[in-house]
Amino acid sequence: MTSTSNPRDLQSQLESLTTEAFRPELADIDQLPTLDIARLMNGEDASVAAAVSRRLPQIAAAIDAIADRMARGGRLVYAGAGTAGRLGVLDASECPPTFNTDPAQVVGLIAGGPEAMVTSVEGAEDSAELARADLDGLALMPDDTVVGISASGRTPYAVAAVEHARAQGALTVGLSCNADSALAAAADHGIEVVVGPELLTGSTRLKAGTAQKLVLNMLSTITMIRLGKTYGNLMVDVRASNEKLRARSRRIVALATGADDEEVESALSATDGEVKNAILTILADVDGPTAARLLVESDGHLRAALAATTR
Repeated sequence: MTSTSNPRDLQSQLESLTTEAFRPELADIDQLPTLDIARLMNGEDASVAAAVSRRLPQIAAAIDAIADRMARGGRLVYAGAGTAGRLGVLDASECPPTFNTDPAQVVGLIAGGPEAMVTSVEGAEDSAELARADLDGLALMPDDTVVGISASGRTPYAVAAVEHARAQGALTVGLSCNADSALAAAADHGIEVVVGPELLTGSTRLKAGTAQKLVLNMLSTITMIRLGKTYGNLMVDVRASNEKLRARSRRIVALATGADDEEVESALSATDGEVKNAILTILADVDGPTAARLLVESDGHLRAALAATTR
């Protein structure tokens, strides 16, 4: 299961990575006052957004390709190990409550399985075989997208996931935090957000992890915008699974329509709590079943459904 590469070769590889570089100017950080360390760390974090901004064209190109495939029924699959894998699982798990996606539509794979979310699974990140087996369990299709995530850009699990997915005809994205990475080279769309050496040498849960979180936010959120999961900046596909989200649903309908509380409640009742449908019943003055039909005919895009009622 685990890699048999020479430890000295691996050490040499790590020493060449920007994310693993040692910063001698921070060698006495443990002797600084807490506030000074916090200021240093905050300054480091402030540089991450600029690093992401330098890769916006590549990010946008990947999003357009992902959205095109998801519109045809494809899935978005994240694959990574350690922090990178956890971030992918986190992003995937937030899509159903935020955008009312099917849990199988955005999937997070972490080397070592669910147990690895809270504890280290020895050797899992070094196993290309495990990556292939995890993806085979999903029965990949050409309209699926696999995003390999790895700060170093060399993690065997992430690289193998991308290589295997591409061989299956799926779209692939490689997200790393080092230039000229094996992961980006293996993917259709390489995104290398170079954030530089970490405050703590090699601790890529810091700036690299923040950069990965920002990019994953973009990949999922903007893809969902392209798929019609929002109306303006309102989450009209939100799933009201608790009292907070039910209150948010009522507020979204009110913001989108300008309707009073009574009309909002009536619309949500007529559409079984579906926010997008409720908005359509108010703005287009149609009943619940008609709203549902119009949205199906418009592939879930509220603006297109509204336009269809004015033709």
